[in-house]
Amino acid sequence: MLLRTICAVVLLGILVAGLWPFHAPKNEVNWLSYGDGLFFGKHGSIVSAGPFKPHASQGGNSGSLEMWLKPSRVDSGGMILAFYQPESRAAPLALRQYHTGLVIERNFKERFDEKAEIYIGDVFTTQKPVLVTITFGNVGTSIYVDGVLVKSVEDRDISNRAFEGQLVVGNGPSTSYSWSGLVKGIAVYERTLSPAEVSMSFVNRTNGSQPASPGAEGVVARYLFDEGKGNVVHNQADSATDLLIPKRFFVLREPFLERPWDEFRPGWRYWKNVGINIAGFIPLGFFFYSYFSLSGKIKGAAAKTIVLGFAVSLTIEVLQAFLPTRDSGMTDLITNTLGTAIGVIAFRHNWFPTLPLDAKLPIDDSNIAAVTR
Repeated sequence: MLLRTICAVVLLGILVAGLWPFHAPKNEVNWLSYGDGLFFGKHGSIVSAGPFKPHASQGGNSGSLEMWLKPSRVDSGGMILAFYQPESRAAPLALRQYHTGLVIERNFKERFDEKAEIYIGDVFTTQKPVLVTITFGNVGTSIYVDGVLVKSVEDRDISNRAFEGQLVVGNGPSTSYSWSGLVKGIAVYERTLSPAEVSMSFVNRTNGSQPASPGAEGVVARYLFDEGKGNVVHNQADSATDLLIPKRFFVLREPFLERPWDEFRPGWRYWKNVGINIAGFIPLGFFFYSYFSLSGKIKGAAAKTIVLGFAVSLTIEVLQAFLPTRDSGMTDLITNTLGTAIGVIAFRHNWFPTLPLDAKLPIDDSNIAAVTR
């Protein structure tokens, strides 16, 4: 009875850990009460009503993006903005915070290793809104902070097709990677802004002056974030791409059992999650195998315990596809099953001698073969 209770507690704990909070949390996006702008909380995101469709004939390979924003913390991270193409599962252009720096990502294909990045350090060093302007064209890519050029690279691969797809602000388009902070303005152009225009735009925003007319040359989108209420941020250039504020936090294209090579991210965070997913299922393998073995009624206890671990993990991954704060992937399926097998081996070899494991167990060749395999 005690072992059965422990098994039930272990299973319940795994399900809670894997599926919490069991629903999509409230979308933490709120209008400022003391000025123009939207504040994004821990779980907050907005999305354009329709996709952007750049016109190559207007700007050729040229384009510009302006963002006036302030992160909640200067040493934090998260996806600030991304254009996403669901049909190719690619984000032609995305910007994320990395501590005090800004990362510009370009991913035209599915594989993570074909993604290019540009890093600009010390962008978010003060507790005040920062105007970030990115221009690109035949001469390369330039990044301005508060109207001042901080970095230029000879990257001519960016075109105005980087603005193709739905615009997501405050979170990753295909995985939960939320950013917390204040957004006071976004503008998109299908032409390269000159240094003088970039500087003037910063002066205008600082002085509270109105920016150029949305009908000006090459303006694709201009969001002033001055509505103050409601669930829509209006695009003054084209209402088809107004930004919508859903009531619930969301991921635009939640992956379902994402492939391991697509999930892989080099770095400590990825391997930490792998370790947690292995360790989290060791108790399931340990206690369920001990229960099955001691009951004496189940043949092939080791194999059936490992199958149980796989089934529990598969159930969690399927349900996680409906939870925006969780990711559904095959990597967890593999690591959870491995953790279950390690738990089985741990019990068979009595790796925890302080536990009362001196009972005689029915051992058969099929159990040993299943574990060693």
